[in-house]
Amino acid sequence: MQATLLSILGLALLGTLHAQDSIPVQADFQQDKLTGRWYGIGLASNSNWFKEKRHLMKMCTTIISTTAEGNLEVTSTYPKGDQCVTRNSLYTKTEQPGRFSYTSPRWGSKHNINVVETNYEEYALVATQISKSTGSSTMVMLYSRTKELSPERLEMFTQFSREQGLTDDEILILPQTGEAGSTGR
Repeated sequence: MQATLLSILGLALLGTLHAQDSIPVQADFQQDKLTGRWYGIGLASNSNWFKEKRHLMKMCTTIISTTAEGNLEVTSTYPKGDQCVTRNSLYTKTEQPGRFSYTSPRWGSKHNINVVETNYEEYALVATQISKSTGSSTMVMLYSRTKELSPERLEMFTQFSREQGLTDDEILILPQTGEAGSTGR
C-alpha cells in the first residue's frame, strides 16, 4: 500500500515537473526590462476560484520591481466591490532566467511562474502552474503597458491558453476599470 502511494506521488510530482518544463520561457530573458507598471488585460484559468469569481473580475494594475536579492516584488491592485485591494507577492528567481517560484502564505499553494513571451515595451505573457493539496491548476496572464492591446496580441493570448488545455469559458479578456484609488474612469 505504501509503495503504491509513493509511486502515485512520484508520478504526480513527475507530471508537475514535466508540465513546468513544457511551458516555454522567454529566450534571453532580461529581468530589469520587465519592471514597472503593467495592466492585467487577460486572465485564463481552470481553477475553481476563477470559475466562481469570473463574472466579478476586472482589469488590475501590477507594479513589478526587483529586490536586492534579484527576486521580483509583484504588487497588484484590483477593484473588489467599491474599493481597491492590493496584494503583494515575492517571486523567487530560479536557476532559469524567466522562471520564478512563489508560495502563497494564505493558501499554501505553490506557484511555478514562467514569463513565456514579452517584448518588454508592449506586452508580457505569463503562465503559472499552481499546486496545492486539493490538486493543480493552470493560470495564464496577459499584461500590457497600456489599458488596450492589439487584437493580434489578444488572439496570441487566447491561442496560448488553449494550447495549455484551457477552454474558451476559462479564458477572459478583463473589462477596463478606472485607476485603482482614483475616483474617475
